[in-house]
Amino acid sequence: MPKVWEIMRKFKDFCSFRGWKTSESEDWVETDDKYHYFLWVRDVHPSSFKSIVSNRKCVVKEGLSYHVVEASYTAWLFSETPSEALVKTVFENPELSHRTALYDLSPLFDGKNLCIKINFTDSPVFQEFESFLKSELKVKLKPPPSSDHSIENYAVSELA
Repeated sequence: MPKVWEIMRKFKDFCSFRGWKTSESEDWVETDDKYHYFLWVRDVHPSSFKSIVSNRKCVVKEGLSYHVVEASYTAWLFSETPSEALVKTVFENPELSHRTALYDLSPLFDGKNLCIKINFTDSPVFQEFESFLKSELKVKLKPPPSSDHSIENYAVSELA
């Protein structure tokens, strides 16, 4: 199974063919004047997660200079199963859940063609990312059992 950086490289190539703006060195996609930012992590503490998602900053390189833009959407690509506290943070904040997606890619690295997704955004880039995973990498996406934003209806044990 490809590593996260290989998945992102292939996906950004795919986005370029759609006419969406991408960066070779950063993991964002721009379309319709909105930035869709991808962060790949092994794990993140819930307080750090809250700080990063509330900041909504994304670094964009243009030529030799960099500038900071506001990310309209952020997708977190986890190489290890995210903690229950982190998942709960997303479910408990509707505003956050409408602009933040979580993708647990850890089953891929265990040899399974499975990705657990928590995506309640309307981001066309994240929808395309999910289609890309299915069509190009033959990955089965498994959403939470319920989409009512309730942590009680989502068993974190299913992420394992």
